[in-house]
Amino acid sequence: MNFFSFPFDKQEIPENGIYILFEKGELAHSTKRIVRIGTHTGNNQLRFRLNQHFLKENKDRSIFRKNIGRALLNKENDSFIEKWEIDLTTRKAKEKYFGSIDFCKQRKIERKVTKYIQENFWFIVFQISDKNKRLDLEAKIISTVSLCENCRPSENWLGNLSPKEKIRKSGLWLVNELWKRPLVDNEMKELDITIKNKPYENIRI
Repeated sequence: MNFFSFPFDKQEIPENGIYILFEKGELAHSTKRIVRIGTHTGNNQLRFRLNQHFLKENKDRSIFRKNIGRALLNKENDSFIEKWEIDLTTRKAKEKYFGSIDFCKQRKIERKVTKYIQENFWFIVFQISDKNKRLDLEAKIISTVSLCENCRPSENWLGNLSPKEKIRKSGLWLVNELWKRPLVDNEMKELDITIKNKPYENIRI
């Protein structure tokens, strides 16, 4: 199985596909525990999406980064978590909150988030070119893992400190597509075959 960790060669990542994240210290089924499943909506954007998570220090472009920041701030009982919630994507928002947010502190938190992600996560990827199939498969894998009684987090998992109940309850850095329709047997087999036939391998769900 080909695991990627930071720094990784983007040329080894497919342009379209699904990524599955694992986190240091998290185990399930006598192996690494899945802590996040993700993909992308734009064409040929998987490498860019991973870059947003691992490198680009902008919480408003990566909900994964935002959730890590929430947990880190909550762990320290830091009131800045209220400012962390503000979406500064638009120019109007930046102008509106310019005088009320300590942007120096926000940059420091972004660096902490980057450090945590780069030091504690690794991932696998597999290629799925069709957008609709990608999104459908992503949702079903998320549901499958969230419904698994043996995929529970450790006591020391950072996500246990998240202010988001769904993250704490699911053991995943996710709040959408939880506890819905899981993969059925024939889909499991199809996924296994799909992964084995792709140059970017591999994971067995």
